[in-house]
Amino acid sequence: MNLQGKAGIVTGAGRGIGGEVAKLLAKEGASVIVNDPGVGRGGEDEAMEEKPADTIVNAIKEAGGTAVANYDSVAEYDSAGRMVGQCVDTYGKIDFLVNVAGMLRERMIWNMTEDDFDQVVLVHLKGHWNMCHHAVKVMRGARYGRIVNFSSDAFKGSVGQCNYAAAKAGIIGLTRSIALEAGRYGITANAICPLAATRMTVNDAVVANWGRKLENGQLTQAQYDARLAMPGPEYIAPIVGYLCAEESRDVNGQLFHAERSKIHTYYYGEEARAIYKNTEDGMFTVDELIESVPRSLMEGIPNKAPAQEAS
Repeated sequence: MNLQGKAGIVTGAGRGIGGEVAKLLAKEGASVIVNDPGVGRGGEDEAMEEKPADTIVNAIKEAGGTAVANYDSVAEYDSAGRMVGQCVDTYGKIDFLVNVAGMLRERMIWNMTEDDFDQVVLVHLKGHWNMCHHAVKVMRGARYGRIVNFSSDAFKGSVGQCNYAAAKAGIIGLTRSIALEAGRYGITANAICPLAATRMTVNDAVVANWGRKLENGQLTQAQYDARLAMPGPEYIAPIVGYLCAEESRDVNGQLFHAERSKIHTYYYGEEARAIYKNTEDGMFTVDELIESVPRSLMEGIPNKAPAQEAS
């Protein structure tokens, strides 16, 4: 048991990746606050007999682990503070925080409403900040902590998800900043971009959209089949367990991708190509950039979405 005696919080832990993470951390010996307010994929209220957090807590207890449910929203500053307080009051400390909670409202930017944008950024980016802010204040006093934030490969850009992509890119910057600020206090902060089949990534509407893309040639049959065979969320949990363990003390400010049988890091944010102006003032003119950028900074780099003739 690599987390024996540790205690912490997993947000969005009632289903999917968060649920699998909570169960694995408990199996590794940790005491877990299982957070999930029990809302739909788009943040809407859901009518259900048993809250998702209770389902996971019961599964952990049946397996011999220790867990308590929490139903607060990460999007609310005070609720996030209460959640951290619950962990400290229940277990005497908070050793780790795993932020998985999220939602989706997918529309092209010209159809997206202000509320669609605000709510997704609020839950993902502000929600991560809320939880990290309250947790770090406790961890700093203990001079120990592990923070694992969930981003997404959507940070590279994602059609129909500009709100989600923006929030997930922001989470990477947030995580790297926390790592720099809090590392001296024995706190690490890392981020994960997962690939797994959950209600967020695979549902009837998503599969139907893949089918349309297959029909119009945007997806090959092999790509379509691979998406249908997307691995489950259980494959994401082990890297989280590692990043919450003592042995990951020197892994800080890193970004990982995780899926079945593969984990990789990213070459993120480092300088790739440069041009220089060797004059006294060093100022480029627009004409010089028109001439030099295509054959230097952008050489061999195609337009990701070139203009098309109107049909």
